[in-house]
Amino acid sequence: MKKNLIYGIHPIMEALEAGKEFDKIFMKRALRTEESLRITAVAKERCIPVMMVPEEKLNRLTVKSHQGVVAFLTDIEYTHLEMLIPQLFEAGKMPFVVLLDGITDVRNFGAIARTAECAGADAIVIPERGSVSVTPDAVKTSAGALSRIPVCRVSSIPTAISLLRDSGIRVVAASEKAAALYTEENMTLPLALVMGAEDVGPGEQTLRMADSIVAIPQQGTIGSLNVSVAAGILLYEVVRQENISANH
Repeated sequence: MKKNLIYGIHPIMEALEAGKEFDKIFMKRALRTEESLRITAVAKERCIPVMMVPEEKLNRLTVKSHQGVVAFLTDIEYTHLEMLIPQLFEAGKMPFVVLLDGITDVRNFGAIARTAECAGADAIVIPERGSVSVTPDAVKTSAGALSRIPVCRVSSIPTAISLLRDSGIRVVAASEKAAALYTEENMTLPLALVMGAEDVGPGEQTLRMADSIVAIPQQGTIGSLNVSVAAGILLYEVVRQENISANH
């Protein structure tokens, strides 16, 4: 990650203005200069997370003069969801999108991305906060899939769901507490599939906004599948139903 690190007010502002892709920005708590507020405002416009941290954290990241701001660039270019969806429809495609709500484990992220790419998904959507991001480790774990499948970073998953539903895309969320089984649900395209954090699943607001909520039947006593395994099962149910639909 060190090669992607930049620091200092002016270098970071210049990188923002040049349209560089950022993973995240760390800013010293209580820093309230005109330049720092400008960085925060531009970052917010572009859904770049700004983390307010103690100065000690910045000093651990670099021994250089950071002026209270350190940032990490990302190796990929994030895609704008609001631009991607119309492009897919205009190209004659029925959108197939995977939303990750609160997933923080980079290995799960990479595994889901790999399966999503193999299953023909058009994009992966992640929130700017409380989530994994596209780091070199994530790209490696995905076997390079994160360099091939578009990744959209949004202000929040509920915001993305609103946009998708307004575009005529059904939203199906996975939850072990759901009454309906995934095999009983219409999962043909256009579709957005929501996977949540392993410990709690999708957020309450996400579940309220989804068109339907489905569960994967389980016979054991553990209580839940690994989220990347669950995603694989549901992604290929979409593929299965699409194949049936295409042959009728």
